[in-house]
Amino acid sequence: MPTPDALSEARTHLDDARAALRAMREHTASLEALAGDRLSGEYLKQALYRRMMALRDDPDTPLFFGRIDYRTDAGGDENENCWIGRLHVTREMGSEPMVYDWRAPVSLPFYRASRTEPMGVALRRRFGFQHGRITAHEDEQLAGAGDGDEPFGHSDILESEIERPRTGPMRDIVATIQPEQDLIVRAPLEQSVVVQGAPGTGKTAVGLHRAAYLLYAHRDQLSRSGVMVVGPNASFLSYIADVLPALGEIDAVQETLESLVTRSSGRPVAGDDPAPVAVLKGDPRMAEVLRRSVWESIVEPTETLVVPRGSAQWRIPAHRCAAVIDELRGRGVRYAAGREMLGQRLAHQVLLRMEASGESPDDRVQNAVARSRSVKAYVDAHWPALDPVKLVFRLVSDPEFLARHAAELLDADEQELIQLPRGRGVRTPRTAAAWRPSLADLVLIDEVADLLNRTPSLGHLIVDEAQDHSAMALRALGRRVSTGSLTVLGDLAQATTAYATTSWADSLRHLGKPESTVAELVAGFRVPRSVIEYAAGLLPSIAPSLAPPHSVRRSAGDFRIVAGETPALLDAVRTALEREGTVGLIVADDQVAAVTDALRAAGLGYAVMGADSGDFDQRLDLVPASLAKGLEFDQVILAEPSAIVAAEPDRVTGLRRLYVCLTRAVSGLQVVHAEPLPEELTRT
Repeated sequence: MPTPDALSEARTHLDDARAALRAMREHTASLEALAGDRLSGEYLKQALYRRMMALRDDPDTPLFFGRIDYRTDAGGDENENCWIGRLHVTREMGSEPMVYDWRAPVSLPFYRASRTEPMGVALRRRFGFQHGRITAHEDEQLAGAGDGDEPFGHSDILESEIERPRTGPMRDIVATIQPEQDLIVRAPLEQSVVVQGAPGTGKTAVGLHRAAYLLYAHRDQLSRSGVMVVGPNASFLSYIADVLPALGEIDAVQETLESLVTRSSGRPVAGDDPAPVAVLKGDPRMAEVLRRSVWESIVEPTETLVVPRGSAQWRIPAHRCAAVIDELRGRGVRYAAGREMLGQRLAHQVLLRMEASGESPDDRVQNAVARSRSVKAYVDAHWPALDPVKLVFRLVSDPEFLARHAAELLDADEQELIQLPRGRGVRTPRTAAAWRPSLADLVLIDEVADLLNRTPSLGHLIVDEAQDHSAMALRALGRRVSTGSLTVLGDLAQATTAYATTSWADSLRHLGKPESTVAELVAGFRVPRSVIEYAAGLLPSIAPSLAPPHSVRRSAGDFRIVAGETPALLDAVRTALEREGTVGLIVADDQVAAVTDALRAAGLGYAVMGADSGDFDQRLDLVPASLAKGLEFDQVILAEPSAIVAAEPDRVTGLRRLYVCLTRAVSGLQVVHAEPLPEELTRT
């Protein structure tokens, strides 16, 4: 039971901590960006701005959520109290912190200390809050526990925080991180990690908190090299956008694969590929096709290079020019860098001949020769400049060009499949400018761009829903962290693309991190027990090798199956809206229009996920099944499971899509159907 003295102490400490944080913010605001030059001044202004943003105080969010009391050597009742929260708060520089940042080493036992391994902690205290006010506390004695005790006791506060109704976008889980999650969050920066996580195990939150931890623990290094989070779509990024800022981190970049390759290519996604074409374009064999198409653009010299200079003409024989080209190719440089170096290498050959004739040329002469019309023309003829967009367009529009570079890699049928459609009534673009590339095309363009110029490396990259990326897409992501590390988040059972991975080992090879650690999370904290047990009935059909997930929540949750048509669906929506929290109505993509009309006719307000600007402003979100991945709602109504399955190109992919949709609920799930349920859900 909460004790008045403990609650009073905590409330006083919270008031004092808020005052101290306000003073820290006011002090930062009073600082001036005094620098010796304008560039340094702008840098200091940005640093002060980031510091101000990190010191924001949300009155509805507690500054601390727990406390650990360390045993001291003095013995008796004297303990060192450490209050654990989202930010480091202190009264003044050099004084004892009032609140320790959850990422600080001193905070680690709050998450990992147990009765069997107390880590020097005598007591762990959790606080319950409502609207930023402390309402309860819960103590767990860790010192002096018996050998037969369970390592971790049950926490009502922890459970209520996990089950607390959602409002709007995703929130942080800093108060509820579990020991197995904390091991991943605090893994070393140099260690790449794959998190195979079942629905509701918190893998996305773990990835985001890992980003926050790494930015805290390796601030200087990662402020230079950068941290990026790659999500599956823009709606997902909108959903997770507030998590890192709430933890005081505003420097991590959030992108999608589409936004990355759109930026690198300078072209938007304007077309779409049928599934067989997308699968082939995402095949790792395409990397070798592209490599050949780039490097086989180099032409073997057959003519002498003649460089006029003054009254003399300097000649470099073809075999000597060929040797220069071969030497550059053997150095492993990127194509564009080799092209830049070729002019200087040829000019150096000219200088050697000038010196042999008694002249004394210097570097200025070599640079002038390298820029001369004859050398530039020779370079253009034998190491031509390439444009990634034009090269990929030529591959998909010129059968002979593709055949030359795909020999023994793609058979005749595959080469025909990858070509742009032709025939009566089909408008085939004649130029790259008129071409409407697909996402898979942009990924190929990105590969070529990296063959020409090395892609800069980030310090750390977090890839969510990684199971849905093709091999070529994984290569695009991996090269953005070639000298850094990765956190890969996903679930093989939720793979819903035609080119999805079936093995993390394969994915890691394409990412360029084959030695990464794979951690599996199967304990579900978000999805109610009855829901996860129902959805797990699909696992034998979609991912038989995975361990079935289980819910750690004592509450079974609200779950029911309703047979009926549109009126039953609308009744289910009204029932969900009567309950607290967010509501998601998930339907097959081709049923969105019909359900929209029904909701409008019934006078029910809603937002269509992916179409409306404020996706999370309405209590009811109408969610196309293709956008449900990674989202969560307190109440979910899932309409016509069979239609969701049938919308995919094959049954296994359809069942995986259904598995995703079934596991979006935090508190309750209603399955409404007029058509028969998939037989995989009716097996006992």
